[in-house]
Amino acid sequence: MISRMSTLFLRTLRDDPADAEVPSHKLLVRAGYVRRVGPGIYSWLPLGKRVLDNVARVVKEEMDRFGAQEVQFPALLPREYYEATGRWTEYGDGIFRLKDRKGADYLLGPTHEEMFTLMVKGEYSSYKDLPVNLYQIQTKYRDEARPRAGILRGREFLMKDSYSFDLDDEGLKRSYELHREAYVRIFDRLGLDYRIVSAMSGSMGGSASEEFLAATPTGEDTFVSCTDCDYAANTEAVEGRAGVALDASDEPALKVYDTPDTPTIDSLVELFNRLDLGRTVTAADTLKNVVVKLRHPGAKETEVLVVGVPGDREVDLKRLEAAVHPAEVELFEAEDFAKHPALVRGYLGPQGLAEAGYTYKVDPLVVPGSSWITGANENGKHAAHVVYGRDFTPDAAVGAAEVRSGDPCPRCGHALTIGRGIEIGHIFQLGRKFTNAFEFDVLGPDGKPVRVTMGSYGIGVSRAVAAIAEQKHDELGLVWPREVAPADVHLVATGKDDSVFEAAATLAVELDHAGVSVLFDDRRGVSPGVKFKDAELIGVPTIVVVGKGLAEGLVELRDRAGGERENVPLEQAAARLRELLG
Repeated sequence: MISRMSTLFLRTLRDDPADAEVPSHKLLVRAGYVRRVGPGIYSWLPLGKRVLDNVARVVKEEMDRFGAQEVQFPALLPREYYEATGRWTEYGDGIFRLKDRKGADYLLGPTHEEMFTLMVKGEYSSYKDLPVNLYQIQTKYRDEARPRAGILRGREFLMKDSYSFDLDDEGLKRSYELHREAYVRIFDRLGLDYRIVSAMSGSMGGSASEEFLAATPTGEDTFVSCTDCDYAANTEAVEGRAGVALDASDEPALKVYDTPDTPTIDSLVELFNRLDLGRTVTAADTLKNVVVKLRHPGAKETEVLVVGVPGDREVDLKRLEAAVHPAEVELFEAEDFAKHPALVRGYLGPQGLAEAGYTYKVDPLVVPGSSWITGANENGKHAAHVVYGRDFTPDAAVGAAEVRSGDPCPRCGHALTIGRGIEIGHIFQLGRKFTNAFEFDVLGPDGKPVRVTMGSYGIGVSRAVAAIAEQKHDELGLVWPREVAPADVHLVATGKDDSVFEAAATLAVELDHAGVSVLFDDRRGVSPGVKFKDAELIGVPTIVVVGKGLAEGLVELRDRAGGERENVPLEQAAARLRELLG
């Protein structure tokens, strides 16, 4: 295929879009791959559509390779199926709902578990039919509260979702491993630097859950990796490593102190060090108590929750929300404190919360027998020697404190490191949540009904395009891996001499006949500098320049990623390129 830039629907930009925050957003817009339609909604231009299709092709090939079969569902879905599983309510404001002219409720599909389950139930009824793996690559819709970063977090996106159906848990594990291995092949072929980490299942439910994260400083997800063992997890899913309970038998009785003008943990620590408690006080000796509201699906009223973490840590709201899912976490505002005078803002302590009727949970870093400096539940006062198990007893533990580099690994105790990444894939051993909702049984080998078990597996196809762009770029522009690039070769004809353009056109045809896709810059009247800048911005991995060297019978081959340059005779260029392209 030859795409001539003189007629290609393409306009490159020299300036970054005003709303762009991350490199992929800037470069995909500037290089003419996507254009914004509205918040979180983008159109794909010809070059962008090619890259998107190439990513989808890799996904399809690897799914088909292990025996998965492709289907296609509608995006417009009736309410009744999602009512049956409770997700019409559970999704809250996260989905697009609409009514038809008759007043019937519909949604734009965010995922299709219900539809896959009903499809298989409608066709299969015996254990002999299983296992089966089905997938689709289709547009999904989610009403993101804060769409950002271009196509990384949009309201409309292309996704591969697949589902396995097995007779038992052992079969589910085999299907899960088949998908996991396929994902490794997919992301290897896409040229991504990625990590496989333990994750939360969220609204999907189920047991085993892993995310594939493309490592990049601009990623929205934070993950930990152990410096010694193979433990890795999204920070939302980090297992709480409870410390050893302490002996508080010698701890003095709780004592209240006047602590005016201590609006921060630092000012509180400074004051208590002046009071001389017999030891040096640090922020880690203080107990910070944060009040939030939990909004449960379908509930009209919110639930108040107080969470305790060491004062040298912040509450990680994403981690907390993952722990209390499906409830959503909302911050406690000034008007909320006014309605709850027992919760003294800035001076809140755990003592007395149970008697006041409030739920109190602590991070596992707060261990039984530990002694704390914390609020005294009176304005301008704090208490010292507040002991877990003597002066307060939490209702439960909940992973809520921020995870830090250097924290102990929950598996082996060695130090954790922190990284950031973009979620590009997520796999679940889903279990029987959806087959239970639709009472999907098959007849087992003994003729008795058996409830089918499921796995759920997603890949963000359009998100993968952005993730590749985040990782594969330099100061000049995009640098696509060959597997997904919009062309194999970017052929640039420079100068004004007709012989240059004729030689370049002949080379383009020769490459096309050899099965090499060519993006041919045949534009007349455009300076070499502009053409080279466009080639660097667009990011095709191999650039071929037909220009001044033609006088000596030579053309120049440039490697976009490494910057290497090679002059070859024109008549050998096609053969050399085929050799380079493998």
